[in-house]
Amino acid sequence: MTRDQARDFLLSIAITATSRVCIARDRLMRRIPWDGRVETAGPGTSRHVFPSGKNSIDAVLVQPRSGAAKASLLLCHGIGETVELWHGVQQLLAGNGVVSLVFDYSGYGRSTGFFNSSQAEQDAVAAFHFLAEQTAPMPVAVLGLSLGSGVAAAIIERVAAHRLVLCAAFTSLRKASGSVGVPQSLWPGVPPIWNTEEALRDCAIPVLIVHGDRDRLFPVRMARELAACCASNCELAIIPGATHSSPFYHPHQSYWGDIVARSVLADGA
Repeated sequence: MTRDQARDFLLSIAITATSRVCIARDRLMRRIPWDGRVETAGPGTSRHVFPSGKNSIDAVLVQPRSGAAKASLLLCHGIGETVELWHGVQQLLAGNGVVSLVFDYSGYGRSTGFFNSSQAEQDAVAAFHFLAEQTAPMPVAVLGLSLGSGVAAAIIERVAAHRLVLCAAFTSLRKASGSVGVPQSLWPGVPPIWNTEEALRDCAIPVLIVHGDRDRLFPVRMARELAACCASNCELAIIPGATHSSPFYHPHQSYWGDIVARSVLADGA
């Protein structure tokens, strides 16, 4: 096993373990029922499975209940989430005329296989193409939150995305590891992937960066540094009172409606 393979293997273990701890915590806090059943059904909601390499990816599509959809948005979630936790966000987006798709990375939820960085990116690309087929001819915007921001930025040159939205984002995986307590002396052990600063320097589409001013995981400074790296049209929105996880735990119009207005529907769709 090469050094790079070893780093990728350790990262996969770390992310998988962290995700399962977070999900167990949410069950203890009754955010997710112990039997695993969370309502993701109802008007405008459908569950889908599509391939990503050898794996099967589980996803939830939510469309506006009345009237034609005005925009299409792919959601790349964070490290400790599954599609069920995003249903409230999707319903809110649908209420604003946006059809959205959230998917579980390989090894998450009902998705098969195992998590690793390259597979997560492949999953996101597959999800983008699936959503684009479902909502054509509408353009598709891509949104990533937390870990999903690294994935979203990494794939943006591989898909025909309309816009990129980064929520609670980090500047690079190595710097993110420092924010969660990894000493800088150990950063070389973190794979040099998901460098969002570098991705934004080459990004040709409009970018919206959204960060809560009470984010204790990734400091607001990271959002400002990302905005400074953008090669294309970029807007920075600092949301008062928002924490790292509140956007999906407690979705509000003040947060998601602002994203819709400032980015997803910014062209007057």
